[in-house]
Amino acid sequence: MAAPELGSWAPASVHEVAALFADFPGPWWIAGGFAIELAAGRAIRSHDDIDVGLLRADHLHAHAALPGWELWAADPPGQLRPWERGEPLPGQVHDVWCRPHATAPWRVQLMIDESDGSDWVSRRDPRLRRPLREIVRTTADGVPFLAPEVQLHHKARARRPKDVVDLHAARPVLGAAEREWLRDAISAAEPDHPWLALLR
Repeated sequence: MAAPELGSWAPASVHEVAALFADFPGPWWIAGGFAIELAAGRAIRSHDDIDVGLLRADHLHAHAALPGWELWAADPPGQLRPWERGEPLPGQVHDVWCRPHATAPWRVQLMIDESDGSDWVSRRDPRLRRPLREIVRTTADGVPFLAPEVQLHHKARARRPKDVVDLHAARPVLGAAEREWLRDAISAAEPDHPWLALLR
């Protein structure tokens, strides 16, 4: 969602994010293009921002993870407004921009996901749900990231050029079960999606 008129971005590194969220009391994970890179084990492309996923059940802890920072919620269709500490965000808000202070560039973008008990629930399609333990992977040095098939399901809706790059980068690391889940998830909403042929 990075947009020049909303201020500049200088994305935190993956390991900066890991340090910031080291004491976060709930699950969190690297999402977006960086998650694809962590799955692939290599750099793929440049990034305008860095996405950090967390559950709505835990979202009020975000201020404690980023003490002193400015957190701005993106009210649909993308209007930024200050998010005050202790304010529960409404269900339609799932995007929060974060920066250390008012004149600093944005460093972290929070993506709030839904859950039902121990299950993750897709905000794109509430019919899609999986145990949370299945949708988060961990690097060798302990950084959690969103499973590539789940991230690609998010990206399939937009089909931007960078999303296609990420698809091709992730395909070699998708196992048969992961490809099947992604095909089923995409085809449930869009049976003629052009990515389906690439995932056979």
